[in-house]
Amino acid sequence: MTDPERLDELSTRELHDRAVAFAVRHGDVAFLWRLLRTIPVAWAAAGHAKEAAGDLSRISALLSDAIGAGEGELGEALRPVYLDYLLNHPEA
Repeated sequence: MTDPERLDELSTRELHDRAVAFAVRHGDVAFLWRLLRTIPVAWAAAGHAKEAAGDLSRISALLSDAIGAGEGELGEALRPVYLDYLLNHPEA
């Protein structure tokens, strides 16, 4: 499903789940790392500066965030990341 309009109709949770599952299945560490690096920026964009200031050296916490980053304000702030990734991976 690479049609931008069809992808845009999916919920943010569905985009997250699809993008993360595809990246995990294909060992796409680059995407997962991009997601981890973007989470603090997304928190800030969602108006949560305190969360954005979190310790980036705690990779386990970031991994946990990445797995659950398809919900709420954080998920919405990351929506463009999921759309971009899925549009560039038609087989996802």
